[in-house]
Amino acid sequence: MTWRKSSYSSSQANCVEVRHHDKSVAVRDSKNPDGPVLTFPEVHWRGFVR
Repeated sequence: MTWRKSSYSSSQANCVEVRHHDKSVAVRDSKNPDGPVLTFPEVHWRGFVR
């Protein structure tokens, strides 16, 4: 799966990358790609971004 910059990231270096996999969404800090990854059920992620 490919990481992509979230459309909710700002242009001031506050970058979040997301990756969809099956029925979940992984989220990481683009400045630290080897750092921790948070994974959420897709339904919870959709509720969060609304």
